[in-house]
Amino acid sequence: MILHIVCVPMPDTPPPEPFDDVNEEVVEEWKQEMSPYTRVREIISHAYSPEPVAAIAERAHVSEKTARKHLNTLSDDGFVSTQPGDHGATLYSRSSESLVVEQATDILEELSVAELRERVSELRSTIRDFQEKYDAESPEELSVKAADETLTTQSVDHDQVDADLLEWKTTRRNLAFANAALSISSAQRFINDENVPNSKTSASP
Repeated sequence: MILHIVCVPMPDTPPPEPFDDVNEEVVEEWKQEMSPYTRVREIISHAYSPEPVAAIAERAHVSEKTARKHLNTLSDDGFVSTQPGDHGATLYSRSSESLVVEQATDILEELSVAELRERVSELRSTIRDFQEKYDAESPEELSVKAADETLTTQSVDHDQVDADLLEWKTTRRNLAFANAALSISSAQRFINDENVPNSKTSASP
């Protein structure tokens, strides 16, 4: 018995296309939608530790020359802080002042001035409670006391002390942001009042 092998032609179809690199697509869209300045600003806005220009340029997908130009502009605007690095290099980071303004602005969008003043009062009361509880003026003083040998020999709940230290520092930071928000609100009202024409001086003779 003879077996006849029949060759069946395979359909002339191309192999499946490889999956597109999603990250590359996202980067390309980001580059098309945002200008180099905006990309540099976006990257540095999350740089809370000093970084060299090369690292920022790489993440912003711009040249070091372009990154340095925009970082210097942002530094002049107060958005970026600079400090010297190794071998004469300059390191860049988000300025603390711009962070405070950003946080304060967000607070003013969420709370009225009356609500904010009430919040400030509550935060100050919480800080006073910690000061009286531990007979310390600041979290730093409490840290020194907690590390002192005379305190460690007493029956102290150190887990509670650590938790209170964290809450105290957080409360103090939130109070600083709240006070900054009140200051900005006061400045805005002052500017608005200055821009309102005086009815007596603006009246026709």
